[in-house]
Amino acid sequence: MLKKITKLTTFLALAAIAIVLAGCSNQMAKYNPKKPVGEQVDYTITGIDAGAGIMASTQKAIKAYGLDKDNWQLQTSSTAAMTSTLDKAYKKKLPIVITGWTPHWMFTKYKLKFLKDPKNVYGKAEDIHTVTRKNLQKDRPEAYKMLDRFHWTPEQMSSVMIKVNNGESPEKAAKNWIKNNPKQVAQWTKGIKHVKGQSFKMTYVAWDSEIASTNVVAEVLKSLGYKVTIQAMEMQPMWAAVAGNDADAMVSAWLPNTSAVFYKDYRSKIEDLGINLRGAKVGLAVPYYMKNINSIEDLK
Repeated sequence: MLKKITKLTTFLALAAIAIVLAGCSNQMAKYNPKKPVGEQVDYTITGIDAGAGIMASTQKAIKAYGLDKDNWQLQTSSTAAMTSTLDKAYKKKLPIVITGWTPHWMFTKYKLKFLKDPKNVYGKAEDIHTVTRKNLQKDRPEAYKMLDRFHWTPEQMSSVMIKVNNGESPEKAAKNWIKNNPKQVAQWTKGIKHVKGQSFKMTYVAWDSEIASTNVVAEVLKSLGYKVTIQAMEMQPMWAAVAGNDADAMVSAWLPNTSAVFYKDYRSKIEDLGINLRGAKVGLAVPYYMKNINSIEDLK
């Protein structure tokens, strides 16, 4: 049922953007460096899900840089809708401003650049943490140990994401990555005893990055004998599920900025196992061909 709802949400978001683009098709033209970028993108930043931390940060950036005075707006959609819109714009070299983050396959597939953020609204580079429910170490000690050891690089995560984007199922992409990286997986599982069908539930935000990491971890836990289920949620329900013992763990906590509000709200009810990936980044991004747009201030 959740998959059907997710597909419907994505379809509706794509349809909404398609209608907007269709209505403006007669005005669409390649990026013109001699004209204000705001006029060319209808003063619109193409965003993702409303509950995402990057969306809240972008609303702050719009005010901090005075973009609200020019009636700049943040368009809510979904990751799939945003990347679809980016793909169409990129192929025709149309102007576009998006909410971007790395690791993500779009920075591998397209030549994009983050806009400088002199006011530091988005903060410096972030890390992604592994978070579990309380008492997991006692109830599922083998899973806890594996999760505590889990770590990888942005490049490794991106390699899984690009496979999924190219049509491979997340499960297959995760299995292939595990097969091709036996030494690293061995570091995560060394000395851990196998279990017999113990249940384990993971939750995640349906971003490409978190789909990649969650599926990799799930497949490793399955290899240890766990019966793993994974469930996509919006960010707040994800944190609430782990804090309320409705899920065992997640590997999707972007800190210290993106998940700051939820970390503060649920800190006493979860266990933070620390960093599983370093060097994540969020902010506003544009294609390389928008050469004279290098800072958020250039959007004025």
